[in-house]
Amino acid sequence: MLKRSYQQRLLEAGCDEAGRGCLAGPVFAAAVILPKDYRSKVLNDSKQLSEKQRYQLRTEIEQEAIAWSVGQVDREEIDQINILNASFLAMHRAINTLSERPGLLLIDGNRFTPYYNIPHHCIIGGDAKYLSIAAASVLAKTYRDDLLLQLDLEFPQYQWSKNKGYGTAAHRKAILEHGISPHHRLSFRLLPDQLSIPF
Repeated sequence: MLKRSYQQRLLEAGCDEAGRGCLAGPVFAAAVILPKDYRSKVLNDSKQLSEKQRYQLRTEIEQEAIAWSVGQVDREEIDQINILNASFLAMHRAINTLSERPGLLLIDGNRFTPYYNIPHHCIIGGDAKYLSIAAASVLAKTYRDDLLLQLDLEFPQYQWSKNKGYGTAAHRKAILEHGISPHHRLSFRLLPDQLSIPF
């Protein structure tokens, strides 16, 4: 079972992102404040869960959380400020719209841009260590997947319903054959250098 809290005095918000390594679509992030007595034997890093488990947990998290919020940064912004800064910005947007103000932020990863005057701790692999970060990973992942499923209806040639925007062989082959969409990240290496992308 994952840890319930980093400390006991302050209200904690776990934060995580989804879609950082994708070739297309926004990067999403979530911030979640769970009750101190929240327990779950299933909740874990979203990558360790099945799709069915993630969506079941999303419903539970949204019902049980003291507060939760999801933020996103679109492709244009990612290309302007780079994906690392975009990931931090998505987390800031999620934190900014929480209905409760946390006293401490638990960030998945090893870097973060401070959010105003709220202290934070960066925790490598935090989504597999703390329930609140795992909950944020589930929300960020499922909300991003929902969007990619919608975009797939408009651009079925890229198979986003299957690859969710990641650089699979089928996705890269579709870019080579059909060119890029308005949702592809131009600052990313979409194809190997020896291949040219039809625009």
